[in-house]
Amino acid sequence: MRMWSWIPWPSRLLPKAFGCAPKRAPFAPQVYALRLLPEQDLKLSLLAFARQHGLRAASVITCVGSLQRVHLRLADREDGVVLEGKYEIVSLVGTLNADAGGHFHLAASDGQGRMVGGHLLDGSLVYTTAEVALLEAPELEFARVLDPLTGYRELVIGRRSKDSGS
Repeated sequence: MRMWSWIPWPSRLLPKAFGCAPKRAPFAPQVYALRLLPEQDLKLSLLAFARQHGLRAASVITCVGSLQRVHLRLADREDGVVLEGKYEIVSLVGTLNADAGGHFHLAASDGQGRMVGGHLLDGSLVYTTAEVALLEAPELEFARVLDPLTGYRELVIGRRSKDSGS
């Protein structure tokens, strides 16, 4: 559900270092907020939310919360690793599309502050809560296409047609 809209700062107020163009974006990005409950699957819940709201080019702005199970694919590994226990979500980043799916990376810390991070897989379960904010760029369309160089379905960014709606 849409909780509020984000209105971009006028580019004249931003420092030149941000590389802002002087003209205003034709569409205002939309911010969505959701809270996941205990036992919900972090990745599957985000993808279900994207489908429910028809998100075409969304990114994770922030996520705080905790997990009781973490399922990640670590760097340069083919298989996933499952960690059971109590973990704080330190960071979640990613892109998602209602039809094409998503690509997320998670960093989490255990009770001793040890960090683990990697590609988020299905099966990471919320412990107490996960508070997530998403931003959708209504002028863009994210897709995933098999890249012969990497062997993975990689992000392809396109412009949304005016008649495709939002």
